[in-house]
Amino acid sequence: MKRTTLSLFAVTASLAVVTGVAALNPPSDGDDSGTRTTAARMPVQRSTLLCPAPTSSDVGDTTYTAFTPPGKGGGGRTSAADLLPAAGPARTPAKKDDAKDAKDAAKDGKNAARKDVQKDKGASGEKQDPDKPVLSLKEPGRPVTAGTERSDAPALIGTADGPLAPGWTVQQTTAVAAGSGRGLHGLACTAPDTSFWFPAASTAKGRQDYVHLTNPDSAAAVVDLELYGKDGRIKSVTGEGVNVPPRSTVPVLLSTLTDVTDENLTLHVAARSGRVGAAVQASDEKTGGDWLPASADGSPSLVLPGIPADATSVRLVAFAPGTNDADVKLRLAGPSGSITPAGHESLHIRSGMTTAVDLGDLTKGEAGSLLLTAERGSAPVVAALRVTRGKDDKQETAFIPATPAVLERGTVADNRPKAATLALVAPGKDAQVKVTASAGAEGGRPVSRTYTVKAGTTLSVEPPQPDGGKGAYALTVEKVSGGPVHASRMLALPKDGVPMFTIQPVPDDRSTVAVPEAEQDLSLLND
Repeated sequence: MKRTTLSLFAVTASLAVVTGVAALNPPSDGDDSGTRTTAARMPVQRSTLLCPAPTSSDVGDTTYTAFTPPGKGGGGRTSAADLLPAAGPARTPAKKDDAKDAKDAAKDGKNAARKDVQKDKGASGEKQDPDKPVLSLKEPGRPVTAGTERSDAPALIGTADGPLAPGWTVQQTTAVAAGSGRGLHGLACTAPDTSFWFPAASTAKGRQDYVHLTNPDSAAAVVDLELYGKDGRIKSVTGEGVNVPPRSTVPVLLSTLTDVTDENLTLHVAARSGRVGAAVQASDEKTGGDWLPASADGSPSLVLPGIPADATSVRLVAFAPGTNDADVKLRLAGPSGSITPAGHESLHIRSGMTTAVDLGDLTKGEAGSLLLTAERGSAPVVAALRVTRGKDDKQETAFIPATPAVLERGTVADNRPKAATLALVAPGKDAQVKVTASAGAEGGRPVSRTYTVKAGTTLSVEPPQPDGGKGAYALTVEKVSGGPVHASRMLALPKDGVPMFTIQPVPDDRSTVAVPEAEQDLSLLND
């Protein structure tokens, strides 16, 4: 009897509360029919980006370029977008689950970051204040740049909020003049996540691949590094449970994880706890090097955009992460249509095994994109291309990962006059896109141009440049109409006969997020 009375009181009280809320917050349109509405898309309010330590070379020169496109962040609100040094390489606690060790590691990391900044010098030669950002963006629409020649420059942890958060992007570009990995190393700094796939990694002789793990949070992250070769998973005890202390970076040389020497591997970075940013820096004694970005999420069909017209060698590395094998058709989308590469009509990828195919100079002097199209019932695939330009001792290498489509808008920073090439591919239907060159870092006005990309083709163009501006600028790609569009940008800065270049994918910038509309529903009180 008491239970019944209490239940009645509880229901009556809940009804009073909900009815009161409904009275204070009636539906804005006055419709009480209970019709549900679709979620509205609102600008994101906070973005986090992680830039790995750029180089250990004594002859490396690094430029950072930060940019937020105008138009989606609202106005009138104070905001900030700052890049601060992370600690690293930070020591790993002996006991991964020991809270005291994690706390000590965080303290060590903070002190190391302070020392790193104190070493750096500004243009005036004076020591920087350790509490000041390495790079700070103050307004949308105009990029800012910073540079360093330090061989021990730290990784950077960046946060943007308010109007500067939607579409905020940072490009890290390093020119290495000589030695292993000589060439142009470019990377769009990454958002933290819990899983990354890197096809085209390697432990081959003469090649050094480091995976850089950066933790932006105040708690330690624990990460597993899994390597897969042509015969499946490669056992590695040292790759399990890698500890990444708070706000620190940990670089791991892949060849230290295994005794197996393999030219074509797939690396999976999987966080057991926490989240990290991850990128692989590949350096080769003969063919230069670049950053290898993570592949798009596994899918039965993939697009790898922007193979340069003068590529002398192209290698496809693919992996099926699921429990089933995958079968895909290969097509090259060129300027006038799609063709099937001779001798490489299709590819069978066994589950859990890395498959590599040398496609040679398949572009034949015309820029293109590789399309992987699923056979019926095919399993998801991740993939990347290793692209080589030049010959003999004048070779240089870059990577093109599978890249998701630009749904609304995508941005790439650090474009330079006469050095940037934009590749746009429409794998299914005709598409129209608007490309805007921002103002330059040293002034100027934005310039926009609209392009039509025919179905099954790749449009490779020299993008617009700012009107009257100088310095690095950003390119923003906006979908106007038609089918899906995938994009990449090549930055080419040749030096001493070496065709130094780097290629960055241009995915959607995810500058908006779905916010469902809530409404009162008294049926929740029904028993």
